[in-house]
Amino acid sequence: MKLLWLHFIRTYIRLGLFCYYKSFKVYHVENVPKNKPILFLSNHQNALIDPLLIATKSGRFCYFLTRASVFNKPIVDKLLRSLQMLPVYRIRDGWSSVSNNNSIFSSCTDILKANKAVAIFPEGNHHLNRTVRPLSKGFTRIVFETLEKYPELDLQIIPVGVNYIKANNFVDSTAVFFGKPIPAKNYLLKDKNQAVIALKSDVYQAICELTTHITSGNYEETIAKLEQKQVDFLNPEAVNNCIGSNFEACQKQEKPKTSFGKIGIKYILLANFILPYVIWKSYVKPKIKEIEFMATFRFAVYITLFPLWFFIVILTLSVLLGWQIAVLYAVVISVLALFYVKA
Repeated sequence: MKLLWLHFIRTYIRLGLFCYYKSFKVYHVENVPKNKPILFLSNHQNALIDPLLIATKSGRFCYFLTRASVFNKPIVDKLLRSLQMLPVYRIRDGWSSVSNNNSIFSSCTDILKANKAVAIFPEGNHHLNRTVRPLSKGFTRIVFETLEKYPELDLQIIPVGVNYIKANNFVDSTAVFFGKPIPAKNYLLKDKNQAVIALKSDVYQAICELTTHITSGNYEETIAKLEQKQVDFLNPEAVNNCIGSNFEACQKQEKPKTSFGKIGIKYILLANFILPYVIWKSYVKPKIKEIEFMATFRFAVYITLFPLWFFIVILTLSVLLGWQIAVLYAVVISVLALFYVKA
């Protein structure tokens, strides 16, 4: 029953992401082993959207370590756990809470022993800046505790780069890059401290190559130059080469032209989805305290309230005007919505 639930949710989320993003590209998913224990390690810009992208496109059902604060409400806690999300506690959650991580890390070890996949965002927080922040040691603890308990386990570490044109915008595009597997056994050195340092360094470097990485020292100046050059942020290798060449070798990405037809379609769609749009604009959006959660809550409204309202309108039209009119309406609005997002 649990597997059926996960298949349903993954399919629904995948469909939602397809309808939400103009472009949704995935690269090198062949790097992800099908029958080995995996630890996905990714950069983290866009709150809960990042794990959704990995969950729907990695080809594996993952367990995700998620900050404990989002588990506060019982109904949310139950839902997140049904989606294989596990709470991880930080110092800001209180020193007494941090000890709860012992059981969570132990659970991760058992999950990996069963040849399953665990996904972690080792930066420890999210931020819209296109910078890979220093990695915490939490993931190295899971790696070495797993290998100490199961030394023959062929644990594979998969670095991941999640990229957006502008993460908090709608409509946006995204690209997910899966890096080459890193065998965890390679780090079974006599000096554990040196092994931890080497593992963190190698994973950090791998993630930096899979997403745009701008050093924090001159971030504002660099991002301004990149935007002026109109680089394609869905191609991190090209963007990083542009930065490395002192902005001499930069590939320009042509900006889409404004379409008055598309503007008209936007207002047609707003008129047909007025109630969920007002709920989003007047009730949900003003309560978002962190801009990194903007896309998360917008997407949640997009795949819940909008389809529900659409179904109610179609049902009403079917009763009042007949099913033929209702079907025609559903087809026309669906085509317009896809055109607006994808064009």
